[in-house]
Amino acid sequence: MRHVILRDDDTNALTPVDCLERLYRPFLDRALPVNLATIPEVATDARTPEGALEEFLFFRNGSPAPRLPIGVNTKLVRYLGENSGYHIVQHGCHHEAGEFGALERAAAGRRLEHGTAALMQAGFSRPGTFAAPHDKFSRGSMLEVAARFRVISTGWFELGRVPYSWWPNYALRKLRRAPHWRRGRTLLLSHPGCLLSRNRPRQTMINTIIDHLQGRPLTVLVTHWWEYYRNGEPDEPFIAVLHELADYLAVQKDIKVISFGQLAGGA
Repeated sequence: MRHVILRDDDTNALTPVDCLERLYRPFLDRALPVNLATIPEVATDARTPEGALEEFLFFRNGSPAPRLPIGVNTKLVRYLGENSGYHIVQHGCHHEAGEFGALERAAAGRRLEHGTAALMQAGFSRPGTFAAPHDKFSRGSMLEVAARFRVISTGWFELGRVPYSWWPNYALRKLRRAPHWRRGRTLLLSHPGCLLSRNRPRQTMINTIIDHLQGRPLTVLVTHWWEYYRNGEPDEPFIAVLHELADYLAVQKDIKVISFGQLAGGA
């Protein structure tokens, strides 16, 4: 049996319910879990590493607040609570550029706790999985994440950022060419880049994903809800690709779509 984890990034206090419902109703109706990497307290001026305003903010409508906790969007929180197919992953804290890429360990711990508290104050359970904005970690922040979460989901692991005590495990993982590994109780999962992206050819996107799934026991598929909306308008051909994926996954007898928590044994 092969396993697939679908991870959608950047749900935040400014995310409209209708956007998620439009994208993921075919998954929810087929009991295919959707893992939402959720920003606990989004910075309303969050920037990409290149300096551009993050596109997940296109519905901010000039919000004067510098940061908005997820709990202020009561409609979104209620919607997520009413649909058990959604699973919340902690996605940084404010989603500032390189947020966890340079923090010392103590500062990283404080920010992690602040983010977790924001999610729990909104009514969500304590998250068991963490994804860093832009996949950036410092050694100290990775140690703090591993102390708090059962799963770390990222694009890659760099020797220069992996804690020194993890190097033997990291070397063994490289020797085996394994995308996923473990340090203590923490699962460390890498993904193959965003195979579901508006920047990839749509005519071949599904076939590329199917080819990648072949022969791999576990694949984390990452996408971003805001990529399906250009300037707030739905990109229907791209949405159709996502729904085609739901159709495909629902009928595969040797593929099971799971949540991060199921993989970690209930984390």
